[in-house]
Amino acid sequence: MWRSLIWDVPGFPRVGIVFKDITPLLGDPDGLAACVAELVEPFEDQGVELVAAPEARGFVIGGMAADRLDAGFVPLRKPGKLPRPTLGADYELEYGAERLEVHTDAIAAGARVLIVDDVLATGGTAAASAQLVMQGGGELVGFSFIVELAFLDGRRRLGDARIESALVVE
Repeated sequence: MWRSLIWDVPGFPRVGIVFKDITPLLGDPDGLAACVAELVEPFEDQGVELVAAPEARGFVIGGMAADRLDAGFVPLRKPGKLPRPTLGADYELEYGAERLEVHTDAIAAGARVLIVDDVLATGGTAAASAQLVMQGGGELVGFSFIVELAFLDGRRRLGDARIESALVVE
């Protein structure tokens, strides 16, 4: 079962946080394939044209999800990483502040976009990702996460969007 390949790392990146480490999952071909299949299954009949994912861990899962859905992939990058004009969205993490950017032409008007990431925690990264999809003119189909830390209530920041999480930690 792929869920056993997600390990808890207490005290990372700071005391009081239990980091969900997906690198063992990434290193297991069968577990990774099963996880990605589970992430995309709820959206297979939703006409997804693009999968957007924030760096860095989201890239791995998002790229695989895009391939499985026969969709394009849109990288949501940290500032200064994209070579052409960008749109940006600032957000708060449970342990700091960040910004995501996307090329201004990465999302065609009306494109149906699924956002994929490894963890839904406080919802900051996901909300910023959705903001970029909307700024780019896309239609948000929903979110798909490997792990949801339900006790942090990140869902509240995502409005009425469809949210699917493969593993929910209460």
